[in-house]
This record gives sequence, C-alpha cells and structure tokens, in this order.
Amino acid sequence: MSQYLLRRILLAIPSLLGISLVLFTVLAMAPGDPFGELAQNPAVPPEVAASLREKFGMDDPIWERYVKWLTQMLQGNWGFSFVSRVDVDILIMQRLPATLIVIGASQLLALLVAMPVGVYAAMRPYSLFDQIATTLAFVGFSLPTFFTGLTLILIFSITLDWLPFVYQSNVNATGWQYYWEHIRQAIMPVTVLGLFQAGVLTRFVRSAVLDVVRLDFVTTARAKGLRERVVIVKHIVRNAMIPVVTLLALQMPAVFGGAIVTEQIFRIPGIGSLLIAAILANDTPVIMAVTFVFACLVILFNLIADLLYGWLDPRISYR
Repeated sequence: MSQYLLRRILLAIPSLLGISLVLFTVLAMAPGDPFGELAQNPAVPPEVAASLREKFGMDDPIWERYVKWLTQMLQGNWGFSFVSRVDVDILIMQRLPATLIVIGASQLLALLVAMPVGVYAAMRPYSLFDQIATTLAFVGFSLPTFFTGLTLILIFSITLDWLPFVYQSNVNATGWQYYWEHIRQAIMPVTVLGLFQAGVLTRFVRSAVLDVVRLDFVTTARAKGLRERVVIVKHIVRNAMIPVVTLLALQMPAVFGGAIVTEQIFRIPGIGSLLIAAILANDTPVIMAVTFVFACLVILFNLIADLLYGWLDPRISYR
C-alpha cells in the first residue's frame, strides 16, 4: 500500500500543477484590478499605486507571475491579501477549520441517514417504506441548499426562535455552554448540507444494494444458514459500499459548492465566505489560494476513496 500511495501522490503533482496553471491564467486574464479603487482615490498619489503594482508584479507577463507564485508557494508563502492586509495562509488557516467541521458533520449526517434508509428500502423493494423513502430522497436533492436554508431559518429562527441563524465565532460562554452554543449554531447549516447529500446517497445506496442482493454469493451465504443480519452487514452492505464510496469522492466538488452557499446564508466564517468576499473585492491572491485548496481537498478525498476500495473488497490489489 505504501508504494501505491507514493505513486498516487506522484501522479497528483502534475494534476495540481495543471490545475494551478489554469486557475492562475484565468484569474490573470479576468477583468478587474485589485488596485482599481486605490488608483481612483484622489487622496492617493498615482506613483503610490504604480509602486504597489510594481511591488506585486501586476504588470509582469503571466508566465513570469505564475513561476514566481509557484516558487513562493512551494516555500510556504501563499501571497498577501490586498484587502485584508494579511498573509493568505493565515486567512485560510483561520477559516478552513470551520468549513471542514461543517462539511465533515454534514457528510456524517448524510451517511447516518442514507445507509439505513437505503438498505432497508432495498431489502423491501416497492413497499410503502420504499416509496416514501424514494419520494423524500427526490425532494431532498431536488431542493437547492439556499431554499432549504432559508426555510429552516424562517421556521426555527424567526417563527420558533429555537436556533440562531447567524454564526458567531466568538461565543460569550465557558465550559459546556461554550460547546453547546457552537453546536446550536451548526445544527441548521449541517442539516441543510447533510439532507441534500442524504437524498442523493439514499437513492444510490438503494440501487447498489439491489444489484448486490441478486448475486450468487448472497444466496450461498443464506444457504449456509447465516443469520439475515450477518448476510446484510457482512456480505451485501460491504460490497455495495464500493460504488457509494466512488459517489462520495465524485460529489466532493458539489459538496464544497454547497458549503459556499450555506456559509453565505448562515454567515459562517469559513473558507467559502472568504472566497466570495475575495471575488467581490477582486482579491486575486486569496481567490487563487482558496480555489487551489479546494482542488487539493478534492484530490485528497479521491485518494482516500481509492484506499477504501482495498479495505471494502480484498480482491482489489494495490499494484
């Protein structure tokens, strides 16, 4: 496995280089100037704006700027935010934990809902439970996250006044109350993302289990006298999880996209809201760094999915 892991990491390097080159070129050719407002300010002399452009190499050729950015990034320098006046890596490290917590909790919620519902519906196809689960799954992934987010805010924050709809990173509490306030703030955004993913996963788990349950080794396991619970957990679900893991890895870009919208709705100080603010302010170094971090996370999750294949199916060899 160590050799396979090393090969995958080596293969990821040219992918990341290609992604970074495309992102940098698109951002460099995009209209807008991060120093536009500064140049239009009559209180700022023109030579000050010109010196800043020269300092950050804004007028250099694109290939030269890309090589400079890549060299500095490999040295741990991700650039400087034109708007926040802070190093980009500091901004990202401040915002990344909130995003990973929301995404991780939402994915866990999606699995906790989709796995039992999808398996139970597949073991009783076309039953009343299966029809209700299928309908709710269609509704779940048909509704956009901004609609469900606003609906939950209207019900649980405005009407019932149970949950806060604006996420505050600085909670004025100590002890268990501090953690409880953070949990209360995260309930709605995690639910919005989790139920959206659960709708997709439920249908996929049901389909995967239906494909496996008809195979010969399941019939053999039952003929051996194994309990139905053992047959479902050890033989059916484990083999059905391989395509589900693939879907989870492929859905990560959509999950990050949904997280960006959700963070805007609930004002979560995550990396998604940082990206939106940077786009509005034309803060190119922050945009480049955040999108590159998203690309790295997507490649990482795909690598984790490939490693899980061997654990789920011993026939898969890392060669």
